[in-house]
Amino acid sequence: MRVENIILTGFILDLVFGDPRSLLHPVVVIGKIITFLEKILYKYKKIGGIILNLIVVGLTVAVTYLVSGYLEIIEIYLIYTIFATRSLALEGVKVFNILKKKDMQLARKELSYLVSRDTGYMQEKDIVRSIMETISENTVDGIISPLFFMTAGYLIAPDTPLGVALAMGYKAINTLDSMVGYKNEKYKDFGWFSARVDDVANVIPARLTGGLLIPVSALFLGYDFKNSWKVFFRDRYNHASPNSAQSESAVAGALGVQFGGATSYFGKLKEKPTIGDKKKEFELKDIKRNIKLMYGSSILGMGIAYAVLRLI
Repeated sequence: MRVENIILTGFILDLVFGDPRSLLHPVVVIGKIITFLEKILYKYKKIGGIILNLIVVGLTVAVTYLVSGYLEIIEIYLIYTIFATRSLALEGVKVFNILKKKDMQLARKELSYLVSRDTGYMQEKDIVRSIMETISENTVDGIISPLFFMTAGYLIAPDTPLGVALAMGYKAINTLDSMVGYKNEKYKDFGWFSARVDDVANVIPARLTGGLLIPVSALFLGYDFKNSWKVFFRDRYNHASPNSAQSESAVAGALGVQFGGATSYFGKLKEKPTIGDKKKEFELKDIKRNIKLMYGSSILGMGIAYAVLRLI
């Protein structure tokens, strides 16, 4: 099977089934390795953090490359586990359905599993904003970035499993960032390298997503295409992260909402830069509109990757 069809098969499996929770998931394995090595390396602070990152990412790439070379079905399965399109949509729909039933306590609890901010006193519009920011940011982390590295790998070596190996290596980078890449007292030294590597890895995919995939998807879906591009170019750096606002700004412009503002983390209120223009208040239906944008961006990205790989 040609590489573009291998990727497409894994992509479609994810759209249909979502994460294979009852089967061995590579990201779970990566997380366990990180936890094990952290106990050994944490005492070495910055150097330990660098060693952790190099071991986990290097081991992930090497093992993925080796096992994917045995059978094509293994390669397809690993690609399937790399994408997070349906799972991201299901998390959004879950919060949407809970809010629709006006169960604020359960909605706050479900959101707390997805974000690091304090959710205990959030009102409906705060929950809607938070889940939308999460979906917007994870359109890059969970879909477009792994697709980018996968495509790059297969372009470099189309007759090898380099594409899936690089994409799984990206998942290791992203998992390291989510586990140790915090700027708090515990991880400011140990996790700084993992946080920086994640920033570098997302530079191109984040800008492709915010500057192209989301605005074009907005055009097809009948959302505000022009404003999506306008807000992207104006607000794409209004965030502590160099990449997070790239996709958030495009979504905010497309849907006429404003992200950022006052947000509580670990009991401390933080005034984040605003992203977008407040053309209207957040509405419950905005969650599903955001999910449509996420699906549109994912399918468009997959279509571009397929066309590029078809040429080789």
